[in-house]
Amino acid sequence: MKALRKYAEKPIIGPIIKKAMRYFVNREVDSITSHFSQFLTPRLAYTPELQQSVYKIRHQVYCDELSFLDKHKNGLETDHFDDHSIHCAIEHKPTGDFAGTVRLVYSPNESKKLPIEEFCINSISKDEVHPSDFRRDQIFEISRLAIPAHFRRRNTDKFKGSATGVINQQSYSEDELRCFPFIAIGLYLSGAALSQHEGMEHCFVMMEPRLARSLKFVGIPFKQIGPAVEYHGKRAPYYITNKILMNSLSSGFKKLLFKIEDELDPQFVAARKYKTEFPNSQPFTPEKQSFVSLSGENLFCV
Repeated sequence: MKALRKYAEKPIIGPIIKKAMRYFVNREVDSITSHFSQFLTPRLAYTPELQQSVYKIRHQVYCDELSFLDKHKNGLETDHFDDHSIHCAIEHKPTGDFAGTVRLVYSPNESKKLPIEEFCINSISKDEVHPSDFRRDQIFEISRLAIPAHFRRRNTDKFKGSATGVINQQSYSEDELRCFPFIAIGLYLSGAALSQHEGMEHCFVMMEPRLARSLKFVGIPFKQIGPAVEYHGKRAPYYITNKILMNSLSSGFKKLLFKIEDELDPQFVAARKYKTEFPNSQPFTPEKQSFVSLSGENLFCV
């Protein structure tokens, strides 16, 4: 793959090389879906205990390791956006440790803005799509994606990203390593699964341009909507919709998304029993289902 990559931007053979690279990636992802399920599983962090584990990972990455944020004595990284967020983690099944975490910030009203609106709104170009173009219950932001250091293989002096998904080869088996490079992608797909479950469509995110390029290669084509600015490192504003994602996501990663959705669905049921609030949540009534005709007439409930 490395040998092919250097020819991918050549004017004549470049498109052919890119198609070949996508073929090899899709072939590998078909097997990665099963490996992902064997070693990793998405976890909806809806209890205080699970959320504390999430906040601890964020502190390790954003405060201790990258020094993007101030350290806290309690070892937990939190902010006011957590109050209107859904938190998700990926658990490493053999150890029970979290291999990564991400949050989906939603905006129930004008007073609870997205992080991009509060801190980086001027980074969005005037002629580009804007959060204010949509209803508040239709916009969300993926943020605080973090992967613990022991689940990565990197030289921090050369690479300043927290979402690389590159793993320490000395600690894990060869089979486990086949899916670990996709932890970051798995976290983004978990965010997509959360938004689809809650019926939200328009996603905004501040990310490193090189991460956006990597995601585009596997069929997650975030559109850059403004220049890179200094925000926890060099990051730019990006936008995507769930419709665009589903139309462009490679077949292998669609399988992974569907698998993640299947594993998260029952956790939402448990979360609502726990009385956790969600952006579009309704009272938990699994014993009643309404059936309507095509004209919208109520027929009966069971």
